Formats: sequence, C-alpha cells, structure tokens
Amino acid sequence: MLFNSLQFAGFFIIFYFLYFRLKHKLQNIMLLLASCIFYAAWDWRFLLLIFTTIITDYFCGTKIYSSAAEKARKRYLLLSIFINLSILGFFKYYNFFTHNLEILLSHFGIVIHSRLIHIILPVGISFYIFKSLSYTIDVYRKEMQPAKNFLDYALFVLYFPQLLAGPVSRAKDLLPQISKERNLSLHKFYEGCYLIFWGIFLKVFVADNLAMIADPVFSSAAPYNGAAVLISIYAFAFQIYCDFAGYSHIANGLSRCMGFEAVLNFNLPYFSTNPKEFWHRWHISLSTWLRDYLYIPLGGNRKGALPTYRNLLLTMFLGGLWHGAAWTFILWGVYHGILLIIHRMLRPLFARISFVQNSTAGKIWFWLKIIFFFHLVCLGWLIFKAGSLMQVQQMLKAVICNFRFAWPDTLQITALKLLFFIGPLLIIQLIQYRKSDLLFILKVPPLSRAIFYYVCFYLLVLFGVNGGKEFIYFQF
Repeated sequence: MLFNSLQFAGFFIIFYFLYFRLKHKLQNIMLLLASCIFYAAWDWRFLLLIFTTIITDYFCGTKIYSSAAEKARKRYLLLSIFINLSILGFFKYYNFFTHNLEILLSHFGIVIHSRLIHIILPVGISFYIFKSLSYTIDVYRKEMQPAKNFLDYALFVLYFPQLLAGPVSRAKDLLPQISKERNLSLHKFYEGCYLIFWGIFLKVFVADNLAMIADPVFSSAAPYNGAAVLISIYAFAFQIYCDFAGYSHIANGLSRCMGFEAVLNFNLPYFSTNPKEFWHRWHISLSTWLRDYLYIPLGGNRKGALPTYRNLLLTMFLGGLWHGAAWTFILWGVYHGILLIIHRMLRPLFARISFVQNSTAGKIWFWLKIIFFFHLVCLGWLIFKAGSLMQVQQMLKAVICNFRFAWPDTLQITALKLLFFIGPLLIIQLIQYRKSDLLFILKVPPLSRAIFYYVCFYLLVLFGVNGGKEFIYFQF
C-alpha cells in the first residue's frame, strides 16, 4: 500500500477509527496487526524475513543485557550484526558483488562462471535492518535496557509509518513511546493532518510531475543537449527531495495522529552552505545513524587530520553503498565524502574572510554560498540518478561542451514547467527558513491558512499525478 493511494486512505481511516477507541495495550496489538497487514500487502512472504530479524535481535538484546562476561556480550552482538548484515548482503548485494568479482578475476586470466540469482529486493529492508541493529548496539553500549515485551519490540521494527522508507528511528526513542500510554490530543491530530497533507502535496504535485521532466532525459542515450541535461538535474534534485521528504512528512503525520513523536528527517537541506550542514539537514535519521554507529566507532575526528579524512571517506562510501548495489551510488557516497574532507580542510580559510562582517556583503556572501553548494549537490544527484558511470561522463560533457543558450521552444516550456512545480515549494520553504519554523502555517491567521489549503488542494486536483506512483526510496 502506498501512502499516496486511496487504498491506504481507506486502510488508515478504518484502522484509526478502531485505534482511537482502544486502550493502550490493545492499541499496540492493533497497531502490530495493522503493520503486518500493511507489509503483507507488498509481499506476505517477506514478513518471515522481518520476523527473523525481530526474533534474532530480541534474543540477542536480552542475552547481551543478562550476560556478565564481556566475551559473551560481544558474541551476541556479533551474532546480531552477522545475521542482519548477511540478510541485507544477500538480498541487496549478492548479484552485484558476484558479477564484479567475475569481472575482476577475468583481468587476471581467471575465468569463473558465477551463478546470478533473480532476487526480489524486499521493500524497506535497508531501513528496518539499520533500525533493528541500533537496538542491539545500544543495549551492548548500555545506553538502554532491552525490551521487556516481545510484542513491543516487534512493533518497534514493524511500525508501519516508518517501515518502508524511514525515518530510521532509534529503539531508545520509539520503544518508550510504545510501552507507555500515549496522549491523543486534537492539537496533535491537527498537526498530523497538516504534515500528511503537505507530504502528499510534495509527492503528488511536485515530485511526480518533476519525474516527467527528469526521467525522459536520464532514460535516453547520448548525445545529450547540455541545457536539457541541466534542467533534468534541477528537476531530479527537487524530485528526490520532495519524494523522500514527502514520505517522511506523511510518516511523521501518521505518527502524530496516533500520539507518537517522530524524529525530524528533513530540515530545509537546500538552504545549506556546506556539506557538513547539508548532512545535518538531509535524511537526518540516516546521517546520525552513520555518525553514531560507524564514524565515531572508527575514531571520528579524535586521532588527527588524516584518520579523520579516512573515517569521513569510509563512512560516506558505506553510506553510498547502503543506497544500492551500483557503482553510481558508491561514487555518489565517495563524492560527498570528498566534499566533507575539502570543507574540513578549508574551514580555517573561510573563517579568515573579514568582509562578511558587513551586513550587506554578509547576506550576499551567504546566498552565494547556498547557490554554489546547491550546484555541488546537484552534481551529486547527477551521479546518483545516472544509470552508469558512462552516462555520468556523457551528461557532464554535454553540460560543459554542448550547452546552447538559444533554447528551442520545447525546452523553454520544460523550464517553465520546472519553475511552476517548484514555485510553491520555494515560497513556503523560504518563509519556513526565515521564521525558523517548519510548522509556521499552523500559526498564521485562519484566513491565511484557508487560502494556503485551498491553493494547495486546487493544484493537487488540477495538476497532481494520479495513480499512486511509488516513492523513490522504496528501491533502497
């Protein structure tokens, strides 16, 4: 079931009607049952895979906590990590590594005929594996006690608003909310409805329309028109943001309606001025997961400059690989690792720039940094979206060497469509940024709110893409 489908709307209305009338323990049972139905609607067989993870980590978490010997604690932690990463590795990376190993060995004259398997990637596997792993690691670190109730832990992993594409909530944040009685208030319900509405608008009006601008160019073959490539990169930059942030807003809105406090996953990332700030604003639940469970354990920035650069590069390399089994994703991760390293190296230089003390010059410099870094991010999105490294090279060459300022009428219309679909988003986000308030709409006068809802609803009805298109991050 897709959040942007009538099927899900009917499912959630019926579920919420029952949920609202039940006591806490029955709410949890109802929510667990609904989560199983929600996931089974994709493929019921993969419920067995999720329960393998759930049973493994619940058992390991209990044993880690109850074991006095450090060797035993570490053994159960390694068991949890091994089983989870084996599941993820087989379903997501088996064919990729097998095929590339065959190519590598062929360069040394070793010919093997590996057996590739037609593997269906279970939707949401990367998210629930990371989510469950954080539980056993936190129990091992003694940052939390293990779940006392197996059903509560199963609900933590299966919790349907976050099951398919995050946010990657931590057990120490979500489990206490599951085990304790939740407060259902009209205020939370209204906030939740707003987040759901705004998330659907981002997905159906912005992202799905921009897909029709970006996809035809990326699915075509060279030679490319540089201007068409540039427009498609801009379109994809806003498409992937609105698609993924739209999902996160809907997930958080559903959670608010049910009395949960969900983690913020996106915080105006295209207003970032540097790569460090970007990863504090983009897919926050994943970037903090990589920081806490990979970058810091590797040594973080505690052992000098070169080890810090190594840790940054390795963390982002694995972050790119997490997104998918393709060299483009790996290169995208390495690219962002290099940006983080360069930023860290140049920070002392930027700190010496004195003219920014002047208010006017400071504002100009600030917006120039935003525009410049946005284009660095867009270069990353070209790598991320391209079907191959060859296509990345061909598209970059087209932008640099085959860019014509005299655009044909069809390309001018495409550019105007791009501005039309991102215009409402830019206006709202600029106000959100100025006010430092992502929920400012809920605090404006009733007439202004009514106009906002009317305009968004009007745009959805007239220009929204019908049919319930899948969210991009389902493939990761």
